[in-house]
Amino acid sequence: MSTRALRRLRGKQRGQEALDLGDLAVGDSPEEQAEAEAEAEEDQPDTANVSPPSNRKGSSRKAKKNKAQKNFSNIYELICDADNETEKNSPDEDAEKPGGNKTNGTEKNDNRETGKPDQKEKEASSKSLPTDRVKKKKKKKKTKVTSESGQEAIPDDNIDLLLENLEQPNGLSLQNVDCGGSDRRSVLHVEHRNLNAETELKRYFGARAVLGDQRPRQRNRQFHRTTWMTSPKDSWPRFSRPGISMTLLQTKDGVHYFTFEHNRDYQQIQFKFLDAVESMDPNNIVALLQLNPYHIDSLLQLSDVCRIQEDQEMAQDLIERALYSFECAFHPLFSLTSGTSRLDYLRPENRAFYLTLYKHMMFLEKRGCPRTALEYCKLILSLDPDSDPLCMLLLIDFLTLRSREYQSLLQLYQDWEEHRNLSQLPNFSFSTALCYFHLSQQEDMDPEESEKLRRKADQLLQDALIMFPGVLMPLLDLCTVQPDSTVSSHAFFGPKSQIGQLPALAELITLYVGRTYNLWREAAVMLWLEDSVKEVLRRVDAKDPIVEDCQNKRKQRYQSAPRNIHRHVLLSEIKGATSSLPLEVTTQPVMSFDPLPPLDSVISYTRPQRKPIACMWGHHVINVCRPYIQIKLSSQSLSLIHYELTDSKAVN
Repeated sequence: MSTRALRRLRGKQRGQEALDLGDLAVGDSPEEQAEAEAEAEEDQPDTANVSPPSNRKGSSRKAKKNKAQKNFSNIYELICDADNETEKNSPDEDAEKPGGNKTNGTEKNDNRETGKPDQKEKEASSKSLPTDRVKKKKKKKKTKVTSESGQEAIPDDNIDLLLENLEQPNGLSLQNVDCGGSDRRSVLHVEHRNLNAETELKRYFGARAVLGDQRPRQRNRQFHRTTWMTSPKDSWPRFSRPGISMTLLQTKDGVHYFTFEHNRDYQQIQFKFLDAVESMDPNNIVALLQLNPYHIDSLLQLSDVCRIQEDQEMAQDLIERALYSFECAFHPLFSLTSGTSRLDYLRPENRAFYLTLYKHMMFLEKRGCPRTALEYCKLILSLDPDSDPLCMLLLIDFLTLRSREYQSLLQLYQDWEEHRNLSQLPNFSFSTALCYFHLSQQEDMDPEESEKLRRKADQLLQDALIMFPGVLMPLLDLCTVQPDSTVSSHAFFGPKSQIGQLPALAELITLYVGRTYNLWREAAVMLWLEDSVKEVLRRVDAKDPIVEDCQNKRKQRYQSAPRNIHRHVLLSEIKGATSSLPLEVTTQPVMSFDPLPPLDSVISYTRPQRKPIACMWGHHVINVCRPYIQIKLSSQSLSLIHYELTDSKAVN
């Protein structure tokens, strides 16, 4: 990189430095000095004005000697000016010189080459000559120059060292700093490279097996916008703005609150989509997508239709197209990875983005990409970690165990247990114990550390079995394991414990068992579970006070599940869990594009009410309420009346 390019990178260009009469060169001509004095007097209130082109030589020489002035608006202020011929050494570097000799205040550089004339004398000799006859030669600096912060100046031609200097912790950086929610950043932080499923598939099978012959011909290739979450396909329709935009609502404590917005044209398409859903005919949605190929709710609804018809490839393709449409509408400040961007689930425009991410995550998990699915799970959780509208805390432990990110799960449990009570959820109680067990089984683990982790796993699993005894029998049933007669006939684990469960607790247990029973099928895990069950029965028979305490907690808690848990159960589509939903959920209609909307939704625009039209047909009055109606009158008046409800006009 040239010196001129680096100067532009620092925000310092020739002819843009502040004027200072005291730093004018001694060898300047009288005309240049008089002109510089006039410019300094005129620009005295504002010293940052740009100097005229005639003074560029004088101002550039002044900039090379003005070492005390600091440009605080420059984000790269810690980078030393490589063009300066003289800089001050730091006290620490002076003290480390051989022989212990310290340089005085007038000495600027530590000349390492013997026989080299003093730099100051060279400058004086060069200044005595006319400026237009002096030809300066660029020489490589071989001396270490440090800034006031102790960082070493990097030569202009070594850009790699320059970038390393920028990435140092004590230097300034262009990366976003997480000002708010710092306790959650380590947990909710998402990596860009893990949002692409091909990254995980390449790690398993290699790039040649994943990509294959996917390079399209240049003649038929379409150029799409580069995105993080999806890879646009050439088979997709040509992208055009569907009418969705993102707006920044407010910024509070370093956290940005956004919302999606629909323009007027998109609102009209949304009304047509609702009419198509009410018609109960998927062909109407297909016809709507032909005209509007990137309408979000239509893509979500048709994806469910394809999935029911076992067309998984088309269903996943429609979800990816919806995700691409959302990402093209992102606000410049919206970040997928920092964990400081929020979307309110109360707004219907934002709910479609939640559902698109969730459905895409489930397709990735079924495709065999649990690590990528885990990143999307953390992304959904970071959009609203306080209310957690899709209840991702019931799923994140399963994806973490599938991807074998054990330390990540333990860190989440330790950070959030105090304010979220994760131990009161059956999935975290059992998954944390299973996580410690897998860590203790690692081959490179120290024997003492392995034994310590094993004891921790035994304790956590016993506590989980005592707190949630209703998990054992359904888990063994799905794992096709016949329990011992002493276990199945015992009152603590027997049928009595299943009957006495509260509905909300039964819903959580059925959801966890139906999702994670495959993780417990390993032989080593089953032997470990068997030993823990025997120890629990011994403690129950010995009337351990913890058993009675947990029983009282179960009766006081889990009286009713919140609405976000019901919404999560509906989206999970686990048969055992959906059958345990209460009647107030199962008796109301559920739309797949917006399941169980919040009761306190924030509505930005409403669907216009369609006025019923009373038509006389013989001696009967027929009330009609459809968007487009064609009515043939009697034979005495053969005319066709087209009622258009949107304009409230009748056209003969």
